Amino acid sequence: METLMKTVFISFIAALFALAGARAGELKKGEDMSSKTTITVGQNEGDIRGNDDKAIQAAADYVDRLGGGVLQILPGEYTMYNALHLHSGLTVRGSGSSTVLKKAPSVRTKIVQEVDWYDNQVPVESAAGFRVGGGVMLQSKGSPGGGAQSLQMTILRVDGNVLTVHDRINKNFWLKHESSAATLHPLIRGERVNDVRVENIVLDGDREQNEEINGNFAGAIFMQWCDRVVIDGVVCRNYNGDGISLQVCDDAQVLNTVSENNANLGLHPGSGCQRPVFRNCVSRGNSQGFFFCWGVRNGLVEDCTFTENRDYGVSYGHRDTDNLLRNCKITRNAKVGVLFRKEEVEFFGGHRNTLENCEILDNGAAENGCGADIRGETHDLTFRGCKIGDTGSGMQKIGVRIGPEASRIALEGNEFMNLVKDVEKLEPERKAEKK
Repeated sequence: METLMKTVFISFIAALFALAGARAGELKKGEDMSSKTTITVGQNEGDIRGNDDKAIQAAADYVDRLGGGVLQILPGEYTMYNALHLHSGLTVRGSGSSTVLKKAPSVRTKIVQEVDWYDNQVPVESAAGFRVGGGVMLQSKGSPGGGAQSLQMTILRVDGNVLTVHDRINKNFWLKHESSAATLHPLIRGERVNDVRVENIVLDGDREQNEEINGNFAGAIFMQWCDRVVIDGVVCRNYNGDGISLQVCDDAQVLNTVSENNANLGLHPGSGCQRPVFRNCVSRGNSQGFFFCWGVRNGLVEDCTFTENRDYGVSYGHRDTDNLLRNCKITRNAKVGVLFRKEEVEFFGGHRNTLENCEILDNGAAENGCGADIRGETHDLTFRGCKIGDTGSGMQKIGVRIGPEASRIALEGNEFMNLVKDVEKLEPERKAEKK
């Protein structure tokens, strides 16, 4: 009898832990979302009604309390005074091009009293434009030897010109570092959440009425420390920063998505992302189309188009290794089609990457346009079955430029067309002789 009671008790405790895990919203692999809760948000219809981020966030929080499910956003334009903060196990689904989340215009004010890392109140010069529930980015310009600080918070209270934020501040914002507060934030944000989906929606950053924000801190979609994220059928446009920024996210998938006319990077798999997949995406009119950031490995970029970006189509750099770019079109980018950045030492280089069956056409300025530019001590790259050249624009003059320190560059079965030089191998610079 005693043994039976122990077994029942252990089973009861295990069931409680299982229930807690389910309520946390974590999806099991292969779990059917159709059995999960669906809550609709609309402006004139739906379970929850409103036209801004508060209504959408309320629905997301409600779904999370029920163990995860679908947040369906009905047609309309919704003004975002803060990011939609995601929960694990949540699917955010728009109604296609008729559902638009648009960022509210930004404002900035000076911080007028020292703010230390444990504070939660921020005295500012003017609280005009700041609101309860709104997003606020605390920023400082840093000091010699110390980098700039940036911290995303939510406002809980506005008392005169004092902003109270939702948590203890974990950085210093001091007057000598020209600290300030601004209503800058992503449109959709995930922090340490897993198994989330964002699909069939338009995100508009209203770039003309918002300040620029670094893609390491924000983007139209910004995800940090998140695994198994799926972004499908999304348009990210006009954000004064990055379109999609994924930081330290494993096994993310970005599918059938357009990132266009953003100030900085269109698609940005950031620090430490492992095994990201980008398929059937378009990135155009950004500063750079696709940016492998820092330690991005074993990624697949397939059937994508990177075109008419103001700098580079695709860029590899610091420890971005073992990635495959396949069946992609890299065309009409203003500086270089594919750039392998020069890193400080050989260990940091973007090694062992493959480009297969890609079109690298019409890139660069007329005087020195280059399809692929391999800099630094980068090694073990493969270009296989690619079409590299100029279709008559007169812009791309060099097919592949190989820097003097680069090595083991394999060119297999490529087609070069209408170029001044198919392959240009640069010689090391000669050191000036001592007199």
